[in-house]
Amino acid sequence: LQIHDELLFEIKEEKVLKIAKEIKKIMESVVKLKVPLEVEIKVGDNWGELKNLKKFNF
Repeated sequence: LQIHDELLFEIKEEKVLKIAKEIKKIMESVVKLKVPLEVEIKVGDNWGELKNLKKFNF
């Protein structure tokens, strides 16, 4: 089963990592399931420049 959904946030650059960590934590723990919910966070100035936060030791 694959579920795809996305949320878009506009966040000041200096607050991105802190807020992204909180968003990920909330989204992954909103409901307890037998399998974990995995949330992928990407950031960028536009859709063409999105980069996964894993590259930034997130």
